Amino acid sequence: MMSRATLAGFGLGLLVLIPARLAAQDSLASARQLYASAEYSGALTMLNNLIKANPVQDRQLIDLYRTFCLVALGGMDEAKTAVDAMINRDPLFRPNSDEVPPRLQTLFRDARKRLLPTIVQQRYVAAKAAFDLGDYKTAAEGFTQVLTALSDPDFGPAGSQPPLADLKVLASGFNDLTVRALTPPPAPTPPAPTPTTASAGTPASGSGTPAPAGSASLAVRRPEIYTSETRDIVEPVAVRQELPPYPARVTKEMTGIVEVVIDEMGKVESASMLQPIDARYNRLVLAAAQNWVYRPARRDGAPVKYKKRIQIEISAGP
Repeated sequence: MMSRATLAGFGLGLLVLIPARLAAQDSLASARQLYASAEYSGALTMLNNLIKANPVQDRQLIDLYRTFCLVALGGMDEAKTAVDAMINRDPLFRPNSDEVPPRLQTLFRDARKRLLPTIVQQRYVAAKAAFDLGDYKTAAEGFTQVLTALSDPDFGPAGSQPPLADLKVLASGFNDLTVRALTPPPAPTPPAPTPTTASAGTPASGSGTPAPAGSASLAVRRPEIYTSETRDIVEPVAVRQELPPYPARVTKEMTGIVEVVIDEMGKVESASMLQPIDARYNRLVLAAAQNWVYRPARRDGAPVKYKKRIQIEISAGP
């Protein structure tokens, strides 16, 4: 039997879905416990009360568990409305496939195929309007969302056909312009010192082999790669980061670390195993990493390259 491989942000701890901010008597954690106990009506009532108390806080997670309860109670129409609201709120939202039953995975996938083309076009129009107003930070965020969404596999063939294919070209061009507008100009190069005139019989200072003309312009400044230690950095958010199953039975737990460089478009530029597991699985992980997609890291509103370390935990099978 194949064991399960899981991901954790290295150095950041595991991502906890249960918020500790809500009151213990009427909290998302309590609603999840009711749902796990098959008390679907009670869990749904508690989740609806949470929305009334604070319509914004933890709304995606609350709606996700409302959907679970509605499906369990047979309220498919309400469940579809909740799923549509989640996707309209965040087009890149994709629940963890390990926590969502297959029936609900199909519900999310069908809703994304139906809604994403319209949402992407609306987001492009909003980003272009921000660009025209000179609000480059908002424009960059919008164009990045458009490009990331267009790479979503739920688009299927529609993503490579007009009008979405044309939209991708336009969004990419405007995104490049916003990045340039947000990137501060490089510091001016100090002028080269003027050589002093040497006296007779004395070699001029610095009279070694002269540097070729224009050699200073040959140095190309590569984009800086940021990490979690950089100040004022907004770290990338995983949109698609799935591991292949381990191809053998595991008798003991194993841990590895993969390091990826995520470019300004949210795609993986390079991947390497800092802590290998075994040669065969290392190759599978590195191949899978090439298809991972993120919302790119940002600094001062502009997308930047980011080096991320991800811990892989493989649990032993029964």
